[in-house]
Amino acid sequence: MQQFHNYINGSLTPSSHGNTFTNINPADTNDIIGQFPLSSKQEIDLAVDSATKAFSIWSKIPAPKRGDILRKAGDIFTRRKDELSAIMTREMGKPLFETLGDIQEAIDTAYYAATETRRLFGYTAPSEMDNKMNMSFRTPIGVCGIITAWNFPIAVPSWKILPALACGNTIVFKPSEDSPYSAHIFAEILEEAGCPPGVFNVIYGDGAAGSFLVEHPAVKLIGFTGSTQTGKKIAERCGALNKKCSLEMGGKNAQIVMPDANLELALDGVLWGAFGTTGQRCTATSRLILHADIYDSFINALITKTTQIKLGNGAHAATQMGPVINAKQLEKIIHYVSIARSEGATCVIGGDVEIAGDCSKGHFYKPTIFIDVTSDMTIFKEEIFGPVLAVSKAVSLEHAIELANNCEYGLSSSLFTGNVDAAFRAIRDIEAGITYINAPTIGAEAHMPFGGIKGTGNGHREGGWTAFEIFTEWKTVYVDYSGSLQRAQIDNY
Repeated sequence: MQQFHNYINGSLTPSSHGNTFTNINPADTNDIIGQFPLSSKQEIDLAVDSATKAFSIWSKIPAPKRGDILRKAGDIFTRRKDELSAIMTREMGKPLFETLGDIQEAIDTAYYAATETRRLFGYTAPSEMDNKMNMSFRTPIGVCGIITAWNFPIAVPSWKILPALACGNTIVFKPSEDSPYSAHIFAEILEEAGCPPGVFNVIYGDGAAGSFLVEHPAVKLIGFTGSTQTGKKIAERCGALNKKCSLEMGGKNAQIVMPDANLELALDGVLWGAFGTTGQRCTATSRLILHADIYDSFINALITKTTQIKLGNGAHAATQMGPVINAKQLEKIIHYVSIARSEGATCVIGGDVEIAGDCSKGHFYKPTIFIDVTSDMTIFKEEIFGPVLAVSKAVSLEHAIELANNCEYGLSSSLFTGNVDAAFRAIRDIEAGITYINAPTIGAEAHMPFGGIKGTGNGHREGGWTAFEIFTEWKTVYVDYSGSLQRAQIDNY
């Protein structure tokens, strides 16, 4: 069995105690990928110390030269795309066509971040005084602790890591226990691109390792993607420690379909939104809100198309939907399906594990659809993170938007309509950080802001130009060349 080590100060560093966890292929639990260290506080201290020392050098390198390294990283991601896609599919399950897209997001982000190193603009403003100049510019923050989920093991870390590096910060990265191999490759790529030792460090482990990282006094910022429950705990500690944090958390995203929509397009949209990545996306379409005039006919067509989804090992070309990430998550889905049935929702397809053929080797759950779901049901309100779709009925656009907003989350949303007036009303009134018109709730682009409101986030936006707001501080400078004492904030009028 392959043994992996933490990546600290440019070197693979064995743990001090030897405690490990096992990385297992969710499509075939007999396939053991390797063992990774359960990092202790000692390893976190070592990684943070390395990042702290590297910051004094990295932060002073001209930003465009940092951009040159990120551009090279994009080239290497491109060269290793097929290899890394196979690794990702093996360790977290989604089909190859999806993991290739995951890596493409990192490629796009690398090139975008590289370009933005020449656009880290500040502001100048006229002074109220004679012979005085006012200006402001961005400065790096310091050591950033990055903690991410397993479902996008390259794309989501790239949204945080690459802009943070572009801004002059250094990184200690703790990936999910379910996708650590991808982080190992991330480190290899940044090293080959020319990242100096200590600038980027990877420590593996469980929630305890993440807690050590959050608590470390030299870590100035935490960038987190994961559950709302964990994110709120991180926010509490960062608040107590006066530490900046960026949280990207859960979602319970709704797709609305109106009678004037292109219904074939809407069908394809909900199938991709609900069952792409096995429903294991924070932006997954977990709620479908149908206008009453098309409710029955649309559901019948949706059932027919859902039966055609091919489950299996993501490494096989024919596979359209892969496994659930692990046994714990499979049990969670089973639990929620049981609750939905007990509360009166009607399961029209799926609702059980898949054990036929090769699916018997892993954690597979059938694409599942519940209809007649009301807003008081658990399945309507709580994030499941699996291939389970809850369908509700609306009598008008206003009612549909009301149902969509009746949720503690506010990440993504979707409306299918042929009416431009309805589209703009939805854009205005839906409570979400992202709204798609005539497209599913998934499909973010690297150069646009990504994030949500309510229980989904804490106000920051990853992706695009807004990511650089997270990873920089503003410094304001006044230059007085009058030769005399001029007093601002005094009544000079």
